[in-house]
Amino acid sequence: MTSAKRQWSIYKNEIVFSNFVLTQKLDMAKILLVEDDVTFAKTLEGFLVRHGHKATVSSGVKNAQEQLQKETFELLLLDYRLPDGTGLDVFTKARELEQMCPAIFMTAFNDVSTAVRAMKMGAFNYITKPVNPEEFLLQVNEALKGKSKPVKESAPAPEQKKYVVGESKVAKKLEQHIQLVAPTEMSVIIQGESGTGKEYVARSIHEKSKRADRPFIAVDCGTLTSNLASSELFGHVKGSFTGAISDKKGVFESAHGGTIFLDEIGNLNYQVQMKLLRAIQERIIQRVGDSRDIPVEVRILCATNEDLQARVEDGKFREDLYHRLNEFKIMVPPIRLREEDLEAFAYYFMEESNRYLSRNVNEFSPEILDIFKRYDWPGNLRELRNVIRRSVLLTQGAVIEKETLPDDMVTALRNQNIPASRPGTDLKSIQERTEKELITRTLDEVKYNKSKAAKLLNIDRKTLYNKMAMYGIE
Repeated sequence: MTSAKRQWSIYKNEIVFSNFVLTQKLDMAKILLVEDDVTFAKTLEGFLVRHGHKATVSSGVKNAQEQLQKETFELLLLDYRLPDGTGLDVFTKARELEQMCPAIFMTAFNDVSTAVRAMKMGAFNYITKPVNPEEFLLQVNEALKGKSKPVKESAPAPEQKKYVVGESKVAKKLEQHIQLVAPTEMSVIIQGESGTGKEYVARSIHEKSKRADRPFIAVDCGTLTSNLASSELFGHVKGSFTGAISDKKGVFESAHGGTIFLDEIGNLNYQVQMKLLRAIQERIIQRVGDSRDIPVEVRILCATNEDLQARVEDGKFREDLYHRLNEFKIMVPPIRLREEDLEAFAYYFMEESNRYLSRNVNEFSPEILDIFKRYDWPGNLRELRNVIRRSVLLTQGAVIEKETLPDDMVTALRNQNIPASRPGTDLKSIQERTEKELITRTLDEVKYNKSKAAKLLNIDRKTLYNKMAMYGIE
């Protein structure tokens, strides 16, 4: 095969895409497939149709956006690089039209950072090319089962309650902060990069709180349009806007007595921020189209992958709301700062994948573990989980070998020409290590007077506290 896309047609010269048999059939779904490679698009379309789905194919952004205006879909399969734009443009248009169906991005491995960006915007998942038919079908089925919605009320499944706390210094500090703040009623901002496990932290706080037996409702603010946000959070009455065919309870009413987790809260527009502030301060809400006050009592946890303080300074986030939410802040470290925990996470995700895929893989080869330690993991724990699930799926025996990793992942490391005995010497790691050393040295020089340290480092105190928390500096 000369094209990476056409490698999807045959995996290891054994499994032919068109002959692959679906083991778990779902009801027919309407799928929008956006792919500019005509041959590859036809292959995927035929594959989806043979397994009971209706596939509408578009070769570019403009055509796909027109299709979205004509009909409603249950799943979007989006190639990232398109002749007249990117898959993100199609995804954004779907959200503008309030089509909240899940989206899976199909991307080359060197575009993983872009896929992570899509996840921040609310995409269901991404697939790196090439993959085999089983993995592709697994992702499609998982997305269709979930029918991704912005609001997720749940008690986690038993297997999700178990998680890796970690042995690194930053991991122990994170767990200490969770234990301290959970029994209180304080609002918490959970800050960290995409994929670091911020929702897990929120669930842990709820499960260790006095509200543990009450609802926990997670809201993905990244998927909410300005029109949809007020309705989802506060509810609406019949006839209040086009499409409001009946009265609807919002998240605040549904979570009464429990906890609301607002993920990517920085995406809420200014008007919704004002309503949110009133709901938190006065403990009352009004449904869209209604003038009646409804009393509510909830605890607010929120998450962000950006600096909300900077958004306040830029006038994009209300300062009064920020201070109301920021009663306590927890920094969730990226996986590259938790090297001591990486292997434990890897084995946890292996066990999880075994249960999910009904496999019996029990070991990583030493070569795989070495690659994991040297790789930068831009998608953090989410990316690690996806890579391991893929490897478990492709492993025939009991040991995961290097061959099950995406080829470009191995190639990227080889091109870095980094000796195995010197992990973490990529530019980003060097910058972080240097920054940590500078902050530690400066604090020592001023006997941990944080005001003086911040002044010498030319940063404000909040930034200094955030960086100390991120690097585990006591």
